[in-house]
Amino acid sequence: QVRLVESGGRLVQAGDSLRLSCLVSGRSLTELILGWFRQLPGKEREFIAAVDRGGGRTLYADPVKGRFIISRDNVKNTAYLQMNSLKSEDAGVYFCAADRHFVLQSSGAQYEHWGQGTQVTVSS
Repeated sequence: QVRLVESGGRLVQAGDSLRLSCLVSGRSLTELILGWFRQLPGKEREFIAAVDRGGGRTLYADPVKGRFIISRDNVKNTAYLQMNSLKSEDAGVYFCAADRHFVLQSSGAQYEHWGQGTQVTVSS
């Protein structure tokens, strides 16, 4: 059974940087694409970023391009989301997701495995 555990969320100020981590167990990370999604209360999860199995290809939502960096360490079975120049609108619960696709996916419906989320709060 694939299990994902996010960490790193906390309260930060606008303009700060923050790195989220997602520890994956139950399957080799080389068999999975990974994605990060954000959700606000009462709203659907929205795509933030995704990285392919080898880490060589990435995909970003327009609002975070140039500020966020998704990466992965297949040895440590961990995915990361480096968030820079944080804005108040970046706040929310961030979820890590994984699936066995070979092509990057931006739709949450394409991911089978999800973590419980980590809260990011940005004060202005």
